[in-house]
Amino acid sequence: MGASPIMNDVETTSLAGIGLLKDLSDEALEALAKRCSWRTYESSEQILDRQSDSCELCFVVSGRARVVNYSLSGREVTFDDRETGEYFGELAALDSQPRSANVVSLGESLNASLSQEALNDLLIEHPRVSVGLLQDMAGIVRASTDRIMDLSTLGANNRVHAELLRLAKDDIDEEANSARISPIPIHGDVASRVSTTRETVARVFSDLTREGILQRDSDALVILDVEQLVDMVEEVRGE
Repeated sequence: MGASPIMNDVETTSLAGIGLLKDLSDEALEALAKRCSWRTYESSEQILDRQSDSCELCFVVSGRARVVNYSLSGREVTFDDRETGEYFGELAALDSQPRSANVVSLGESLNASLSQEALNDLLIEHPRVSVGLLQDMAGIVRASTDRIMDLSTLGANNRVHAELLRLAKDDIDEEANSARISPIPIHGDVASRVSTTRETVARVFSDLTREGILQRDSDALVILDVEQLVDMVEEVRGE
């Protein structure tokens, strides 16, 4: 895959920022770090290949990674981005089946890969980590269910509306009925997430701006009327 060499000096690395491992002691984190393979990746470099037989769990120690697949025609379908402190590859690590998606690095990233055997030991020795993994997987199932419903019931324009709300969910000011999305999402990324085209996303953004619902600042997209955007989505979902 062209990745940078594995880092041998694990004394200079740490898993302290990984959310799944927040309940582990410093000693347990240090021991786990020594069982990991550490690797750096350049921007757009492949980290995992769909259908490969690797079974490691990968921690994003720094940087970002994108979980993505491609249609037979080459169209990109983005499932999720994994940020610093998150992880990916848990499905194959748990069931030993081939990878279900590709993962690529967004910018330079540092990943720590934990073998399937080491993960099994971790889950047995630290039940809170097991519970955290189950809760995260439940969240993935719920998000996937919502996405399937959106793809089945919403037109392309409304899928873009729903994606804007998803991107803004952690930064909604309920009192002001507004939200900020930063950094400004790239049209192609939004299109990949909701199975439409860049042109459709650009048109929807333009329409929302003209209607006074969306505003572009220098460093963020601002939803000026969250309630109206929610109503636009829910009205179609309820049909």
